[in-house]
Amino acid sequence: MSFINRIFGSDEKVELKSDLNWIPLNDKNQLTEIKNLSKNENIFIFKHSTRCGISSMVKKQFEKLFKEEHSNLKVYYLDLLKFRDLSNEISNQFKVIHQSPQLLVINAEISIFSTSHYDITEVDLSRFL
Repeated sequence: MSFINRIFGSDEKVELKSDLNWIPLNDKNQLTEIKNLSKNENIFIFKHSTRCGISSMVKKQFEKLFKEEHSNLKVYYLDLLKFRDLSNEISNQFKVIHQSPQLLVINAEISIFSTSHYDITEVDLSRFL
C-alpha cells in the first residue's frame, strides 16, 4: 500500500459479505415458478427502483438483515424501472398495490405479507423460515 493510499484511502471497493442470494426477476414466466415454489416455502419478491435514493438505502439495509440462518430463503429481485410491466403483473396476480421499494412474501400462491419503504428494514426474516 502506498503512502498516499494510507493517508487518503484506496480506490479499492470493499464488498460486505451477505447471506442473501438475489434471484433476478425479469420474466413473467417466473411468476408461475414463484407460485409453484410457494406451495412448499415462503418466497420473497423485492421490488426496487434503481433511480431512487430511498430504495437504494432500503435495499442495502435489507441485505444486512440476512444472517447465515436465512441463507436458504429465496429472494427474487425486480428492477422495476427495466421491468415495469412485470411489476404491474405482480400487483395484479398477488393483489397488492404497487410501491417502491416493496417486499412481498408469497406462500401458497398468494401474498401473505407486504411492506414498503423503511418498514422493510424492520422485517423479522426468521418468522418466514
